[in-house]
Amino acid sequence: MAKGHRSQIKRERNANKDTRPSAKLSYARVSVQKACFVLDAIRGKDVQTALGILTYNPRYASSLIKKLLESAIANAENNNGMNVENLYIEECYANKGPTMKRIRPRAQGRAYRIEKRMSHITLVLNER
Repeated sequence: MAKGHRSQIKRERNANKDTRPSAKLSYARVSVQKACFVLDAIRGKDVQTALGILTYNPRYASSLIKKLLESAIANAENNNGMNVENLYIEECYANKGPTMKRIRPRAQGRAYRIEKRMSHITLVLNER
């Protein structure tokens, strides 16, 4: 191994690093399917429109995603120095997280399995 090899790898990794502001919510107690209904409604929209949609959406996932969007906006403003009026949601997706397995008692000594699903939600913003 050549001298300075690790630092060279780190330099290359930082050069290829994505500079778009983003926010991630891990282990959200909402299934991927239910989170995607809300994410599909705001994908590609500008930030102010998306906040309005999330405010008046009755689904539980919308309150989680609204907090996540506000965090991504703050990251864009403070870390990247971007203008809030020009921001839009470039990417938003939900990945599957771990599942909590529970058991519900049923008649005649049987048991049904209840799966409480989790998801990892990611929002990526960009400037127009």
